[in-house]
Amino acid sequence: MFEKRNDPAASAAPVHPLKLLTKAEFAALGGDAVAFIRALDGASLSQLVHDSRFEDETEYHLVMSADGTPLMVADTQEAVFDWLSEQTLGLATLH
Repeated sequence: MFEKRNDPAASAAPVHPLKLLTKAEFAALGGDAVAFIRALDGASLSQLVHDSRFEDETEYHLVMSADGTPLMVADTQEAVFDWLSEQTLGLATLH
């Protein structure tokens, strides 16, 4: 007798379709309407934003579009939220 519980194919959880998207397809979902904020030290930020130099030990806040394009850099969260209040962007709270 065949038992379903012994069949590896039957026990595998289905894969959510969003997990199958390429990076480009996933970024396109947000287009230029979604952004996220990432806190970084200056050394890390200098590697992401080319042709710029930031103080290594300072914490900065980088606003990035869904496709990973840097949109704005600030040294305070207040400056980020002031800038965002003037934009037509949705803010992703989890990334």
